[in-house]
Amino acid sequence: MAVLQQEQLVGLLKRYEEEMIQLRRHFHENPELSFEEIETPKTIAAFHRALGHEVREGVGGNGVVAKLVGAKAGKTVALRADFDALAITEETGLPFQSKIKGRMHACGHDGHTASLLILAKALNQMKDNLAGTIVFIHQHAEELAPGGAKSMIADGCLEGVDVIFGTHLWAPTELGKVQTAIGPFMAAADGIYIKIKGKGGHGSNPSDTKDSILLAAQFITNLQQLVARRINPLRPAVVSVGHIEALNPFNVIADQVYMKGTVRTFHEEERDLLEREIEELLKATCYLTKADYEYEFRRGYPPVVNHAAETEHVMASARKVADVEAVEFVDPTMGGEDFAYYLEEIPGAFFFTGAKNPAWQEVYPHHHPKFDIDERSLRIAANVLGQATLDYLAKDY
Repeated sequence: MAVLQQEQLVGLLKRYEEEMIQLRRHFHENPELSFEEIETPKTIAAFHRALGHEVREGVGGNGVVAKLVGAKAGKTVALRADFDALAITEETGLPFQSKIKGRMHACGHDGHTASLLILAKALNQMKDNLAGTIVFIHQHAEELAPGGAKSMIADGCLEGVDVIFGTHLWAPTELGKVQTAIGPFMAAADGIYIKIKGKGGHGSNPSDTKDSILLAAQFITNLQQLVARRINPLRPAVVSVGHIEALNPFNVIADQVYMKGTVRTFHEEERDLLEREIEELLKATCYLTKADYEYEFRRGYPPVVNHAAETEHVMASARKVADVEAVEFVDPTMGGEDFAYYLEEIPGAFFFTGAKNPAWQEVYPHHHPKFDIDERSLRIAANVLGQATLDYLAKDY
């Protein structure tokens, strides 16, 4: 039975591959930003209703949850895909480029959604031989904290679910590779928001000022000492300032400087330490000229921590998929993902599906205006998720 199901899944996904690609291109052309998704969830819900699935809309905001019940009783598996886009103007020049300036699917969520929809269609045709239930979680607002996962969980998307699996199409990784890690896989993603409040004045008379730009420069430079000298080198951490703003004429010393940055860690000890130490460094820096400051450490998503048994399960299933050329356990990445919230609630695993076309001379990173994926990765992602689901439902508990 297991081999027959595997062959049937492979055949159905091949049959519907072109539909999968067209769905991805439809979503790509019509991106919607986090917490502003209207038409995308409508399309998703209509697709599932056409399959006869039980559908809930507006879950935790703009989320959609669909349920496929097999012919026999069994465990319940949840599969998650996100569907929000980014505030980026696309520069790919693709024939299905975004129709909306300033909005773009620059992270692969269009592919995630298309893969899960067609996997749902394939599994629906196999339901007479399924023992258990499959819950399809289509999540809004992954890109913008507080994200959609937390509110969807609060709205019951995991009720009755035994395990959850999810994947991210990963442009830096070659097509045909599946990658993950047991335990910490993606970092906690927190934000720092800082205002240094000095005393402005004419550039020709700096002694009468409290130069907030100079203080900001000293602070940013010394900030890296926290990671280099306060964090155990065997415990990864990143602190990066990505935005600094002091809009003044060339000959005016700024009264205030505003900065924003990100902090990435894997453990609460380092997370707590950096929250405290960044403010201590800021306070010490401002003390030099008796300047003042405002400081906010805004906690984002927790780290993605994969469960051991479920991660091994997914990788064993991936090895059965013919198009998967390599199954790799890799070092954690400092990127963040609110899939972390699901894993705090129930067992599960998150993995990367390689989406890099080997023929491309230049591969643009996620969140880049020229970002793209090899569309053959969609079927691989669906196949691995589908195989992991079938294998889990077939287990003898």
